Amino acid sequence: MQFRATSIIFVQKSMLTTQRKQVILSRLERDGQVVAKALSGEFGLSEDTIRRDLRELAAEGRLQRVHGGALPASPATGDFVQRQAINPGEKLSIARRAAWMVQPGQVVILDGGTTCVVLARELPLSLKATVVTHSPSIAVELMNHPHIEVVMIGGRLFKHSMVSVGAAAIQAIADIRADIYFMGVTGVHAEAGLSTGDLEEALVKRAFAAHAAEVVVLASHEKLNAASPFVIGTATMATTLVVEHHTPASATNDLAALGIDIVRT
Repeated sequence: MQFRATSIIFVQKSMLTTQRKQVILSRLERDGQVVAKALSGEFGLSEDTIRRDLRELAAEGRLQRVHGGALPASPATGDFVQRQAINPGEKLSIARRAAWMVQPGQVVILDGGTTCVVLARELPLSLKATVVTHSPSIAVELMNHPHIEVVMIGGRLFKHSMVSVGAAAIQAIADIRADIYFMGVTGVHAEAGLSTGDLEEALVKRAFAAHAAEVVVLASHEKLNAASPFVIGTATMATTLVVEHHTPASATNDLAALGIDIVRT
């Protein structure tokens, strides 16, 4: 009987924890962020208990912990093949709008994201420009563009994202002065900044941004107001954000308030 009573209490506590986590996720979806101190007061529990809940949810990929609480986790953190299947229509719309920004004679950096691969495909065959990339996938897409000179950045191939990373890549980037850099990210947040799922990728993106006159971030809706573990830079690193035409103003108002130009497809 003692064992049974203990088991019942354990199950009840377990259910309460599960219910509490669901409430946390609901608050996150509703408000776009949760604060550990506020949740502690709401549930009448210690902040340590709430932080444990947040750690466990983060380990499950359900949210991204930040100082004092949590933000929505970006779903765009799978490998290259998986990410190609996420919102292909939206990516095409964003890529087409971004392609219009490229002017003849420019030096353009194309990042290694799946949207940038579509952007490379959408560049007109008549365009005369130089494209710098650390993505073999983009280089292949541009093989049939007779007037585009392709400069490949070498380094260690990070197979998860099909891009070159590491010290050799960053060193090569130091010799580039580009007109425009089209950046792929997995998270865009006014406070948490621009982020991605790998540290070396973040460092390469940061180096590209430092060597471009303009930084254009391509962001399908699932990346907005979400965060990933590794910060590329503050949101204001972006001069322009390209989003799908039906993206609500509420999703971009905080970013626009920072002086970022919001371009809808």
